[in-house]
Amino acid sequence: MTQNKRYGLITLALFALLVLAALVSVTMGRFPISLADLAAAFRDPGSVSPQKAAILFNVRLPRIIMSMLVGCCLAAAGAAYQGVFQNPMAAPDILGASSGAATGAALAILWELPGQMVILFAFGFSLGTIALVMLVSTAVRGNRLLGIILAGIMLSSLASSATSFIKLVADPNSILPEITYWMMGSLAKVKPGDVLFALVPMAVGLIPLLALRWRLNLLTLSEAEARSMGVNVAATRVAVIVCATLVTAASVSVSGLIGWVGLVIPHLIRRLTGNNYRHLLPATYIGGALFLLLVDDISRNLLVTEIPIGILTSIVGAPFFIWLITRKTEVA
Repeated sequence: MTQNKRYGLITLALFALLVLAALVSVTMGRFPISLADLAAAFRDPGSVSPQKAAILFNVRLPRIIMSMLVGCCLAAAGAAYQGVFQNPMAAPDILGASSGAATGAALAILWELPGQMVILFAFGFSLGTIALVMLVSTAVRGNRLLGIILAGIMLSSLASSATSFIKLVADPNSILPEITYWMMGSLAKVKPGDVLFALVPMAVGLIPLLALRWRLNLLTLSEAEARSMGVNVAATRVAVIVCATLVTAASVSVSGLIGWVGLVIPHLIRRLTGNNYRHLLPATYIGGALFLLLVDDISRNLLVTEIPIGILTSIVGAPFFIWLITRKTEVA
């Protein structure tokens, strides 16, 4: 069996698992909905009870779709950042996108704005933070890539300080718990409109990343070698950073802070596909979607009270990553 065929089968198997998990997820929840109900609702919405139709189309399906989208985006951003910065510990929030989103969301919650405005504030502040990072990095002398990372660390720290101040002045009985819960990460409040809002920036980031995946392999080369192969390394890096940041901002704005997905999943997929981004990135898209879908299923079904998904990804991700990096077998 050729390598390309093997990698194709791995990706196909992951996709089949994702479809199966999504179908099973529809049936999981406090209110029972069967696959027959799902088929009937799509064939003829009037054939199922209004209560079932409302839960299916307004609650369960939007949440399942959003969990897959967010998982896909965070995993893809992690893989992209690891390739651009040549750092296996790079994660989606490396440039301050998550910290900026947290500040925007905290401010909107402090002002008691409606849920859609919280998402808009989080998205806007996240993009604004990245814009400042890129602006500051242009003034850094020497290594531009190092300048971007240092600017990201600095502005991420400032955004975190701003969020801490907002929490300090927030009403401890009503506003502060809501800010804290948002920062734990959750998909409990996802609505159909949120999916539509996030889908556009996610697609704008994910599609170019997929198109650029073969160029990510060339970022390990010197600029002279890459140019000899017809690749502009600087432009490629900027394009990948912008796309990865866009999908991170869109994800964090609708889900809150969810860690470990962008760090663990790319490393796990490397065990299956190797380091070639032509195979790694598509499989990472699917692997991230599958992982977060399964974690969200646990989040909403394990206990009577829903567990914030950010807590679960940390509980699952940290030990798993320790196991991953201490295994003796090498990446394929």
